[in-house]
Amino acid sequence: MSQPIIHMDSVSKSFKVPIKGQTGLKSLFYRKNTTVDVLKNINFTINEGEFIGYIGPNGAGKSTSIKLLTGILYPTEGNVRVLDFDPHKQRYEYTYNIGVVFGQRSLLEFDIPVIDSFLLYKAIYELDNEKFQKRLDRFADILQLKELFHIPVRKLSLGQRMRCEIAASLLHNPSVVFLDEPTIGLDALAKQEIRSFLKQINENENVTIILTTHDMGDIEELCERVIFINEGEIIYDGQLETLKNKYATHKDIEIVYSEHVDIPSEYQHLVKSSNSHKYVFNVTYSEAVSVVPELLKLGNAHDVAIHELRLEDIIKIIYKNQSA
Repeated sequence: MSQPIIHMDSVSKSFKVPIKGQTGLKSLFYRKNTTVDVLKNINFTINEGEFIGYIGPNGAGKSTSIKLLTGILYPTEGNVRVLDFDPHKQRYEYTYNIGVVFGQRSLLEFDIPVIDSFLLYKAIYELDNEKFQKRLDRFADILQLKELFHIPVRKLSLGQRMRCEIAASLLHNPSVVFLDEPTIGLDALAKQEIRSFLKQINENENVTIILTTHDMGDIEELCERVIFINEGEIIYDGQLETLKNKYATHKDIEIVYSEHVDIPSEYQHLVKSSNSHKYVFNVTYSEAVSVVPELLKLGNAHDVAIHELRLEDIIKIIYKNQSA
């Protein structure tokens, strides 16, 4: 049975920032500050081997949370524990047990070949020669890295660099990995390669992964559990499927008829849009079984498509409800 290994207990984080609009010579030497509460009483527990989607809008507190969990920052109030470490107070010992990838910051040295960066990490983490080589060979095969080993990082494409970054973060066999926008800016093929690799690592090595991203495709493909944060507060923590069932109450039925059809009055309220012979009906899950056959009887339907509500649409609904 999986054990809880990550704890955020009543965690708050505040920053002092200068008040805007201060001018004059005095403001150069004495600036008035105000306190901004970035995180407000955050509580969650994550079990070993979970793959968590940690999501929210810009400025919600995601990056601050990750910095607390990796030991870069310390909480104003509350306690953070990961793998029984205090990430900030025991940062040196702790970093041997975690991997971190920030999509817009490189782990690798830009002006030296990729293999030299890997060897640098080997030295930093004091890795055994045989284990390091075995792990590097495995990653190189899965992520197709061998042809990149002798290329300086600055000459790699974004997709190539991200494959190398993720490999570097996992070379020392960490128990927990934090991924911040690992697929940002990548094309569809590169995204799929990275998603597949991360899924293998999570399932085969039982690595606990926390993923922050704005790409809902990453979340839907990789995560069973999601934690939503908005304005520094957790607004949802639970199974992705439960979230979909709660908010995805409707689906769009797109029907293309061979000729013009007259929509009966009892179905007019279901019409979301129409264009020539194509109609989009918005129906609830409960009424779909009975209504769709009747809609198909209205004319000769030569094309039918069902569109489920996307996760990003569900997120918009949640944010809208929060701001209402």
